[in-house]
Amino acid sequence: MNKTPVFADLILPLPLAGIFTYSIPLELKNDVAIGKRVVVPFGSKKLYTGIVKKIHNSAPQDYTIKAILACLDEEPVLNAYQFQFWDWISQYYQCPLGDVFKAAIPSGLKLESQTKITKIEEFEAKSPLSKTEEQILQILSHSKDVSISKLNQSTGLKNTLPQIKALLEKGAIEVEEQITRGYKEKKQEFIRLSNNFSEEQMGEIMNELKKAKKQQELLLSYLNLSKHFFETAPLKVGVSELLKSVNSSRSILKSLVEKNILQFYYEQIDRIDFSASELSESKQLNEYQTKALAEIHTQFKEKNCILLHGVTSSGKTEIYIHLIEEQLKLGKQILYLLPEIALTTQIINRLKTVFGNKVGVYHSKFNDAERVEIYNNVKQNKTENSYQIILGVRSSVFLPFQNLGLIIVDEEHENTYKQFDPAPRYNARDAALYLSHLHQAKTLLGTATPSVETYYNALNGKYGLVQLFQRHQNIELPEIILSDIKEARRKKQMKSIFSPELLQLMETSLANKEQIILFQNRRGYAPYLECKSCGWVPQCPNCSVSLTYHRYNNQLICHYCGHGIHPPTSCEHCGSTNLEDRGFGTEKIEEELEVLFPDARIARMDLDTTRKKHAYEKLIYKFENRNLDILVGTQMVSKGLDFDNVSLVGILNADSMLNFPDFRAYERSYQMMAQVSGRAGRKNKRGKVLIQTYTPDHPILRNVIENDYAAMYANQIEERQAYAYPPFYRLIQIVLKHKDQNLVNKAANYLAKSLRKIFGVRIFGPQAPIINRIQNTYIVNILLKIEKKSSPAKAKWILNQQANFLKEIDQFKSIQIYFDVDPM
Repeated sequence: MNKTPVFADLILPLPLAGIFTYSIPLELKNDVAIGKRVVVPFGSKKLYTGIVKKIHNSAPQDYTIKAILACLDEEPVLNAYQFQFWDWISQYYQCPLGDVFKAAIPSGLKLESQTKITKIEEFEAKSPLSKTEEQILQILSHSKDVSISKLNQSTGLKNTLPQIKALLEKGAIEVEEQITRGYKEKKQEFIRLSNNFSEEQMGEIMNELKKAKKQQELLLSYLNLSKHFFETAPLKVGVSELLKSVNSSRSILKSLVEKNILQFYYEQIDRIDFSASELSESKQLNEYQTKALAEIHTQFKEKNCILLHGVTSSGKTEIYIHLIEEQLKLGKQILYLLPEIALTTQIINRLKTVFGNKVGVYHSKFNDAERVEIYNNVKQNKTENSYQIILGVRSSVFLPFQNLGLIIVDEEHENTYKQFDPAPRYNARDAALYLSHLHQAKTLLGTATPSVETYYNALNGKYGLVQLFQRHQNIELPEIILSDIKEARRKKQMKSIFSPELLQLMETSLANKEQIILFQNRRGYAPYLECKSCGWVPQCPNCSVSLTYHRYNNQLICHYCGHGIHPPTSCEHCGSTNLEDRGFGTEKIEEELEVLFPDARIARMDLDTTRKKHAYEKLIYKFENRNLDILVGTQMVSKGLDFDNVSLVGILNADSMLNFPDFRAYERSYQMMAQVSGRAGRKNKRGKVLIQTYTPDHPILRNVIENDYAAMYANQIEERQAYAYPPFYRLIQIVLKHKDQNLVNKAANYLAKSLRKIFGVRIFGPQAPIINRIQNTYIVNILLKIEKKSSPAKAKWILNQQANFLKEIDQFKSIQIYFDVDPM
């Protein structure tokens, strides 16, 4: 046997730069391979799952090598495309490969090292214990093997390690490091005869069971269900099926197993459903869709990426379906990206009616085990029982595709394609373009309201451009009405949060048995409470934001850290009991609707009502089937949902979007309002959209009324060029964080000064963001704007170098620094 030392470079799921080298023991040499998972020690007690990136014979010189403990896989979990994709994500978005690993691999495929604590039963205290120590022992006496994270949770402390250390020294507890597997195969329990009994032997067994009538009845039922003496291969009988057949108990079945008549056995089953379903053919395209599809085919000959700019309800999804059919005939895989989980509900149904079990869905509402099975299914890429079409949100770009032919990015303009926290802070739309390049596949970007950058790339020839401005079945675009709230308040016509015009339109729609969607991009009951005497507003103690009032559980909640308290009965500053809620969220709208329209069936779609796995589906199903009259929602209701009977859409506060301090505010406001408007009057008649605003003369509102994307784009592109924003410049945001506000400000000023010496006027800041403290950590931003012709790789190298120089200064060692490339 070759005894030359062999080493493996591993990616570990840690936010540390670089890769880690371990030795491969002789007994594992034949098992360890590139792309496989291995278990390795890290530090003194930790164990992690690493992925093998490279195998070589070069021993590192600067540290002692540890050995791989175990290899977990027979086949690699990562393919060559994924390694290239991970490297690109890491380099472009400036984050360690370990962060990419954490985001890309389902947590069910990662082993976790968890410190477990157990109480020593015979322990007797020789010295007094603290209250917390007594509390920990009390918790441990009721549960065995409690993890540190659970102890923190149970005691309400952020860190119980000092108490655990003290209890260890007193001999009260034991600490054991255990490995837990995140994913377990799902198995079904079956029952069968323990031997191949003949009919004569079975007759004897039945006689022996004469006194045990229930056992005899259960055995007879098994023989009937399995057709044991009538089929050459007996049918499978599940344990639960058998017990249900005679309403028997498990103890009776166990008696038959103990007598060696029957035996249990288990078979692995898929958590994902591959049962056959009835399929229908794709719909016939109209002349405008046919023309658009022909243009896409023509442009795909020269361009790898095309923007399909089609107005709402123009039938873009049907064009996608025809393109998918073509790729399936070539034996290719298709990735269909959506910005929101809410959208998957309707589109999965449309795709499954055409493609059946070839369609798989992948998003965060699935549990770990389900995501592992979908991941493995895509990796195997079998012809039978394998998904060829994956419908998913941004994390779907990390699935192990091997034969990708087409990526569709629906609603490409949506900012939810951008990952904000934690790293990698990637944009799935842009990452999809690189993934498509790796597989030599094609990318189709579809939307009614393109992002300014995408439209610029299409007009300038980087992408192809296909336009579809005719709505399906020639349905008219909705009539858009502006309601001047300022004027209505001056005339004292506003009796609630609804203008008189909106109330009148709602009454008409309800009388005609038509449905209504109301949009307000703020959840909760009220954005804040305020003291009418002195203006005091309850603030989050951990974040620089006011607490949002939620009436359903009577709590003031921070939407950034989750901190919650009961509303105060009096003002903390002046003692007044005159506290009032200000503004309104979806919860307040729902409550007012119940008072104004007591007979209407009303539901709310926001983060509070859709936390459960199937909550979206249930709400959408009820609204689709006309079991609801009014749907109140946040931006979830704006994105591509298709309802036949919606005649009215109300946008309750357009100004909150328009006045947001961001260079994309006008673009986003136009997109949001145009998308919400597109939900009205989609089938039978022209719908109406009412926008409540204090600024009815705002140019963006005029663009929305006229459905004039070109005018909005022309205005925005001129401003972007004048003020050095994308698509003319690239943006990289340098973010500094620390618990000490003075220290992070000092570090930011030092770094900005260093960067200004290199980049000059391209550096902006340092500046605190609107919310400059989250979870008691202060945030300061520095913005770098670099020309498109400049090398982003060189700029990123300089940023890293300067950040490292800062971290070498003793007082700044504890400062957190990260880069947000192409911030949204």
